Amino acid sequence: MKSNVRAALLAAIIAVAPVIALAQANLVAGEVKRIDEAAGKITLKHGPIKNLNMDDEEMTMVFRVADPAMLKQVKAGDKVQFEVERQTGGLTLTKLQKAK
Repeated sequence: MKSNVRAALLAAIIAVAPVIALAQANLVAGEVKRIDEAAGKITLKHGPIKNLNMDDEEMTMVFRVADPAMLKQVKAGDKVQFEVERQTGGLTLTKLQKAK
């Protein structure tokens, strides 16, 4: 019985691993330069955004945020990891977390 449970657990971990790796692959390292809560925007200095084919060198850009509550988690100068998607009207930041 224990070996069946272990085998099932191992199979579940193996099945989920590619999904976790893909989610982490889209995260971009950056630094918060400015926050505009009233406009729901954040200015980030960052490296390439590969999921959008933006393979350029480091740059600074302004992004709309999907959820304005994300802006309360960070301040100017914080190192962050984020995810951006191309949505109607431009690029939208969909995930934001402080870098570890």
